[in-house]
Amino acid sequence: MEYDERLALFRQTRLNPFDRGEEEDGPQEGKTPPQHESRPELFSGSRTHSSDRTMDLGLAEDHFSRPVGSFVASDIEQLKLAIEECKKLILELPENSERQKDTVVKLIHLRLKLQELKDPEEDEPNLRILLEHRFSKEKSKSVKQTCDKCSAIIWGLIQTWYTCTGCYYRCHSKCMNLITKPCVRSKVSHQSEYELSICPEIGLDRQDYRCAECRTPISLRGVPSEARQCDYTGQYYCSTCHWNDTAIIPARVIHNWEFESRKVCRSSLRYLALMMSRPVLKLKEINPLLFNFVEELVEIRKLRQDILLMKPYFITCKEAMEARLLLQLQDRQHFVENDDMYSLQDLIDISSGRLSCSLTEIHTTFAKHIKLDCERCQAKGFVCELCKEGDILFPFDSHTSVCHDCSAVFHRDCYYDNSTTCPRCARMTERKQDEVSDVKNA
Repeated sequence: MEYDERLALFRQTRLNPFDRGEEEDGPQEGKTPPQHESRPELFSGSRTHSSDRTMDLGLAEDHFSRPVGSFVASDIEQLKLAIEECKKLILELPENSERQKDTVVKLIHLRLKLQELKDPEEDEPNLRILLEHRFSKEKSKSVKQTCDKCSAIIWGLIQTWYTCTGCYYRCHSKCMNLITKPCVRSKVSHQSEYELSICPEIGLDRQDYRCAECRTPISLRGVPSEARQCDYTGQYYCSTCHWNDTAIIPARVIHNWEFESRKVCRSSLRYLALMMSRPVLKLKEINPLLFNFVEELVEIRKLRQDILLMKPYFITCKEAMEARLLLQLQDRQHFVENDDMYSLQDLIDISSGRLSCSLTEIHTTFAKHIKLDCERCQAKGFVCELCKEGDILFPFDSHTSVCHDCSAVFHRDCYYDNSTTCPRCARMTERKQDEVSDVKNA
């Protein structure tokens, strides 16, 4: 860390504001220079330079090594006094001098040590369960995390912190007993459905001018705390529960085909993230008119219907099972179960064009196996019984039609031009009648 950065950090993190006055640039003419010797407890060798820098920083003093047993209140008080002495000394020393640089570094170490004493590292359990959260103790030393409870930075070097393995809620160890919000994953498990009204606002007065989550007093004027609206729930939250995160809103996608990210509260952000890949949207019931305006949806629906028609070939084909062809859709298993359920991630990928490209490629691979590579699958094809001409037909071919009763496959033109019933259905009906007559005659 450069000196300028260390000095800036000192100025930003000082405990109490104080006036530097005219002493900022060192002693002025006609004034008595500061007596640094009056603080021998801070720098025993303060007039030395870089060769004695380690001693200047006080790294060998007791408050930089953890003593045996617990710290008592006097240890914290001594550190506070040392910090105040450092702050005064920094202002009295000449600007950009070696001693001032050393003092800034020492002040940072003293403050870190004071923070550690206030929040000591105890023998915390590796797993804690609270309000359906499953908190796992973190080993990362990153300082880029933020506590979801108090909104303060998590100093991984000196503080113990936990992350919920279900909803990724992060907090200090000391904040865990203050948590009042249950795990969002439990809500996903018990209530896997979206709010499908666009920003269903009920009004701040209906919330009694309090945060919808923690009940902290809020107002639109920011007094005592700013009211921030969540575009997903329509409710208002305080700045601790709403960090101005943004997310794509399912209701806006389904009703307006709009994918612009909107501001949501922390709980909605986690809920939407956990629900992103869950196929809970039945578009034909929620908004069937969407297929009339979005051509990509019609294309995807046809590809999904074809894949469902290919599925019986694969589950009865030994080569397909060994090649695990259906596992190409393992990230979207609902595509081999139905053709009408969508996840929010599906709709996002449809809008961007990624899903169309990937699904077309998988469709081509599946069709190649059935029609060209596998003799067993080829043998399960159909011959048009109406014209008795042409190549082997499969139900997923674009120029074919399938009988709804017996699943026989015909040329589309032949099927719709034929005024008689399906030949296969007629044959099956005649066979059943013969069986009934044989039973009666017996």
